[in-house]
Amino acid sequence: MYIPKHFQLKDEEIIYDFIEKYSFATLYSQHNGEPYATHLPLILNKVESALYGHFARPNEQWKDIEYQQVLAVFQGPHCYISPSWYETTMAVPTWNYVSIHLYGKMEIVEDQKVIFDSLNDMVNKYESPKKHIQFKRYRFQIYRRNE
Repeated sequence: MYIPKHFQLKDEEIIYDFIEKYSFATLYSQHNGEPYATHLPLILNKVESALYGHFARPNEQWKDIEYQQVLAVFQGPHCYISPSWYETTMAVPTWNYVSIHLYGKMEIVEDQKVIFDSLNDMVNKYESPKKHIQFKRYRFQIYRRNE
């Protein structure tokens, strides 16, 4: 992505905060030899420097995405800038926007604990307005049943 020097963002914490705030991304890869994109909520794991998400099984993008270099694009606020807003007549229209592009290799996760934890994180982010309610995996030990 072309970024003029004066707009380049290098502060990792600001980038991470942006990704957490605007976590609905577009994930680009190749599928059947063609560019392919899916819009997905993604959860950032800062410690691992990784993103977690899930595909719907009917979405065939996941079938050949493993080990591909992929691009995740996070879009934030944007707006049209009219040349009429400038004090000079030597201005052109433009578009102001904030966007983060992340490149990486895709790995399909098979570990059930990792899958559960990532889904737990996602549900808690979007379902819990207070962000303190947690899903808990539990085991119910049967000690009696009605017969």
